[in-house]
Order: sequence, then structure tokens, then C-alpha cells
Amino acid sequence: MKLQLFQQIVELNQSFDRLIAGLAKLESVPFFQRDLIQHARSDVEIARVYANREFFDRFEEIVQNDAKRAYRFQRAFDEKLKDRDDIYLEVRDSEERRKRKGLPPRVVILPGWDMSDEDRLDERPARQRKSSASKRTRTARTHTKESRPRTEVSPTFQTPKKGGRRS
Repeated sequence: MKLQLFQQIVELNQSFDRLIAGLAKLESVPFFQRDLIQHARSDVEIARVYANREFFDRFEEIVQNDAKRAYRFQRAFDEKLKDRDDIYLEVRDSEERRKRKGLPPRVVILPGWDMSDEDRLDERPARQRKSSASKRTRTARTHTKESRPRTEVSPTFQTPKKGGRRS
């Protein structure tokens, strides 16, 4: 779309050029009053200035909106690529700069801190969830075995012996 806008403003300026060249030719013709032709040329130049100014003012808005959109896109893309632990490194570097300048620390970073501490702690609950899930499965199996109905022989009913009768 922006290319079409540029093509249109170029065509408009070419038209102004042709009009001014035509008026310049008319100046040499004795039939026309030279000062009126020069006045018409100045009006055409002013019209060109207004048209170009309007175009570039509007185009500046388009460029600013495109820049905002591009910055938002870039920021979102950078956020996707950003490692969540980078903030710790930035704070550490900032605190080192403050220390070199002789300023007191704003943040205390634990000695022996390791970025992977948090990852190891995140892994533990995952392993515990996995092991507790397998325990629940085993417990459920044993409960189902225990809760099965037992087939007991009733004391009042005995299976008949061969050739015998029930009592």
C-alpha cells in the first residue's frame, strides 16, 4: 500500500512539472500577459507544496504507526526468546557496577547462587508427583483386590454329596 502512495505522489509531482513547463512556454508567447502566467506558475508551485506537505504529514503518521507495530512485534519476539534467568544476571552485573562505584548494594545475591537451583527444586515435586501417582495406582489395585466379594459357603447350605440329599 505504501508503494502505491509513493507512486501517486510521484505522478502528482510529474503532473505539476508538466503544468509548470507548459506555463513557462506560454510566457514566451506575446499573446499572454507574462506577469499573469508567472502568477499562475507560483500558484501551481504553492499547490504542489501543499499537496506534498499533506502527503508527508499523513505519511509520517503511517510510518509512526508502523514503527509502533514493529516495536511491539520485536518486543514480543524478544520476550519469547528471553531466558527467565537473565534477570538474575542483569541484577548481578548491576550490583557489581554499583560496588565498583562505591555505592551500597540495593540487592543481596546469595553467595554460591546457582541458576539451576530453581530447576532442581522444580524437578523434585515432579518426581514426587510421579512416584505418588504410581503409589496411588498400586494402592488402588490392592484395594480392589480386598474389596472383591468373597464367596463363602453358608453353614445352612452344603453341597450335596454324591448320591446324597441336602439338609
